Amino acid sequence: MRTGIVGLGAMGVGMARNLAKAGQLVAVYNRTPSKAEQLGKELNVKACQSLAELAQQTDLIITCVSADQDVIDVINGLLPGLSDGNIVVDTSTVSSNTAIQIAGLLRQHAIGFLDAPVSGGVEGARLGTLAMMVGGDATIFDRARPVLASIAKRISHLGPHGAGQACKAVNQIMVAGINQAVCEALAFAEAQQLDLHQVIDVIASGAAGNWFLDHRGHTMTDNEYGVGFKLALHHKDLVICQQMAQASGLSIPISHNTLIDYAQLMQQGHGDDDISGLFRLKRPSKH
Repeated sequence: MRTGIVGLGAMGVGMARNLAKAGQLVAVYNRTPSKAEQLGKELNVKACQSLAELAQQTDLIITCVSADQDVIDVINGLLPGLSDGNIVVDTSTVSSNTAIQIAGLLRQHAIGFLDAPVSGGVEGARLGTLAMMVGGDATIFDRARPVLASIAKRISHLGPHGAGQACKAVNQIMVAGINQAVCEALAFAEAQQLDLHQVIDVIASGAAGNWFLDHRGHTMTDNEYGVGFKLALHHKDLVICQQMAQASGLSIPISHNTLIDYAQLMQQGHGDDDISGLFRLKRPSKH
């Protein structure tokens, strides 16, 4: 399928390169045209000047933008160029209600839609090893899957529209808890005057080992926070999670506390840090 991608941030660029490597990418679009033009030249694909132009040249479009309104704006921009049988796959992290709303809009025009948020960070996007959580019609999913396999290692169809975003909310809540636990534990280790790199290496081999400790433990203990998923974006995602939890009558206190911590860090100018920047608040004050 002729595939286009909208949104060339850290995640989108990695996905675009993997789609091009698989021979599926034909067009790219970004709000900053120079970014699309540069990548278009690198990958030998069309850098479109408008969303409608990209829609006209593709069968399947992957969107990767930041927030709910951004996705809605992109869909509205694509609509004039879309035709019957096209498929839009949104890999952004938004609310399940937004996914359902978009699916309904596109259904009126006979356009297939999948909400397919991803997890795995910038590394996963670059290596094509993302985990993808998909909501939508199973027939549309089967048509899109060969393309999605170029950017994701594990692809799970979880149910109707909105199910992908609901699962991503689960992921983001869990990430908040892991981030809190790892940062708190390493701050405790430092207070005990242990060598943090040694602690990380031994802990990672036991029951407390996890992806975040493996990939962020050493960098954050060395005060390197520019390596992955932006703290401000996780804050945005956790606000969505909190709203979904409230609608379900649930309390998610770890996520609530993480929002408070992130807000403090953002106020201090650290919103572009990787989420491991939480360690700034946890470790002994001498740092």
